Amino acid sequence: MKNKRIIDEAADIDRAVEMVQLGARMQMLEVETQLSREKLLKIYKEVRGVSPPKGMLPFSTDWFMTWQPNVHASLFMGFHRFFEQRAGMSGLDAIIKSYHLYLDQIESGQMEPVLSLTRAWTLVRFFDADLLDLASCTCCGGRFVAHAYDPTHAFVCGLCNMPSRAGKSKRAVVRKTKVREVVV
Repeated sequence: MKNKRIIDEAADIDRAVEMVQLGARMQMLEVETQLSREKLLKIYKEVRGVSPPKGMLPFSTDWFMTWQPNVHASLFMGFHRFFEQRAGMSGLDAIIKSYHLYLDQIESGQMEPVLSLTRAWTLVRFFDADLLDLASCTCCGGRFVAHAYDPTHAFVCGLCNMPSRAGKSKRAVVRKTKVREVVV
């Protein structure tokens, strides 16, 4: 086993702490750092105060195709592509910067984030594996997440062709009811 430099380990710990603060799952931490599982568990418990959740990571590209996740994933990928192509960033650094910018935009619009850091990381991995790509909407010209090998010559995004039930979740109905109660 190689001797690991203390500085490299400290950088991994800093990255792990930031990822846990942003909501990363253990599987992501294990892939993106060189720290042992035991150290990662200790970091997770210290930062979050609880044990990490168990279970599998998201593994289907289809989750990103439904209208709301697609809009959020497309926003995130726009930021990610910017950091890769214009700022010369790559890997985890580009993902974390893009995720911070995504959260800033979502919070400024007083919305709930749809993408977790782990989902955003998975999304980038799907792009790297050529399972997903960006397609241009024929109506607005925006670039949206689509399956890589689907025909996109007549692609219309979820914002230009919004589903009839869009935004009518139980949470949105409760929020509207609370706003009416405050106004009255």
